Amino acid sequence: MKYILPILSLAVISCGNPSNEENSPSESNDNATAMAETSVDMQQSASFYDFTVQTLTGEEFSFEQLRGKRVLVVNTASECGYTPQYEQLQELYAQYGGDNFTIVGFPANNFGGQEPGSDEQIQEFCQRNYGVEFPMMSKISVKGDDTHPVYQWLTSKDMNGVSDGNVRWNFHKFTIDENGNWVGEYPSNVSPLDDEILSFAQGS
Repeated sequence: MKYILPILSLAVISCGNPSNEENSPSESNDNATAMAETSVDMQQSASFYDFTVQTLTGEEFSFEQLRGKRVLVVNTASECGYTPQYEQLQELYAQYGGDNFTIVGFPANNFGGQEPGSDEQIQEFCQRNYGVEFPMMSKISVKGDDTHPVYQWLTSKDMNGVSDGNVRWNFHKFTIDENGNWVGEYPSNVSPLDDEILSFAQGS
């Protein structure tokens, strides 16, 4: 079963503190209904590899191609205090990315309105400022009633079979092993170059 990732465009709000996190509202009733229907369907499948999403350039990206790789999944934003982590993520990817490890970024506007741009604007920002080469997906919602199915899986033990997760702010990180199993999560203030994440990327 595959899912195509919806594009969300949300209003700009000034940069805030994670302790005062805010969830963005759904764009429309139609979008909320579609996400709810997908959520129900998702409960029938608990495989990380079932998802198909869209990249920032609108191309389909099947998670099946991630089979056999360790994966770091991170929700990103362009106007956050943690935005410089893009540089560290790219450094991590440049050193270890390839056949055994990759990073998948999901821009999201759920916290403080810190990702207001379109997919095209986000792509231009990432490349101009940080030279991002790892896969970046189309903007989604990672929290709230319109949470995308990928993040429903990441944050629900009933779906991933391992643990509930809690995305509290931008640049929250999840690790998935080479067999598609949920391994762990790291809050925003943990650097992508943290020793535990480095060990995971290396497979040690």
